[in-house]
Amino acid sequence: MLTITLLPVRSDNYIFLAVDSATGFRFVVDPADAEPVLDALAGEKLDAILNTHHHGDHVGGNLELKAATGCTIIGPAADRDRIPGIDRAVADGETVALGASEALVMDVPGHTRGHIAYYCAESAALFCGDTLFALGCGRLFEGTPAQMWDALKRFRALPADTRIYCAHEYTESNLRFAEHLLPGDPALSAYGVEIRAKRAQGLPTVPALIGQETAASPFLRADDGEMAAKLGLAVNADPVAVFAEIRGRKDRF
Repeated sequence: MLTITLLPVRSDNYIFLAVDSATGFRFVVDPADAEPVLDALAGEKLDAILNTHHHGDHVGGNLELKAATGCTIIGPAADRDRIPGIDRAVADGETVALGASEALVMDVPGHTRGHIAYYCAESAALFCGDTLFALGCGRLFEGTPAQMWDALKRFRALPADTRIYCAHEYTESNLRFAEHLLPGDPALSAYGVEIRAKRAQGLPTVPALIGQETAASPFLRADDGEMAAKLGLAVNADPVAVFAEIRGRKDRF
């Protein structure tokens, strides 16, 4: 099992520092900056960095952490040329040993061409970078709506108690958009109460839960005829087209 600590950095990023309880294997996911990680380590070893994609607010600390700790940097094979200091390039279906734990690599392009996620089944943890957010998903900078919808369906198929360790605290903004799109939606309304209570106390909304997101997030409901109808589309509209409409409206919101 993994013990996972959130390290808030920059304006809204999260770095995740995780320790395998059986072996003490320690790794960090998407280190935007090195200093917060080194402070949190407090002299303890760092075995690995897991990168989900190439953006600077996910790999900015790679080289400094590698120089300071000798850790191994693991990242997407499809983006190996853009991951600073990469030692091991991984792709869909491969596993990464994390002490006694392991992570399944999932190719989830859309936000970027080579985006991956790491799913740790025994810890019910998904490190999904900028593909999925609480009540949202990443912008399509390098991929297509079809790619992103396929990625979201893969996440939606995971067990309902899977915790989503997404890399940004965008939830309140996503909530406002979702409520604009789905006023009065029961699942969304209940989730909104929880989100606002956490943020009022200065608490993170991450990790979120797959089950809660599946019930409330418009981005995970693109194949729901009721969702299509609310957008003025045919009940039997192509889910990719429905997703593209939702993503486009969020981009303009």
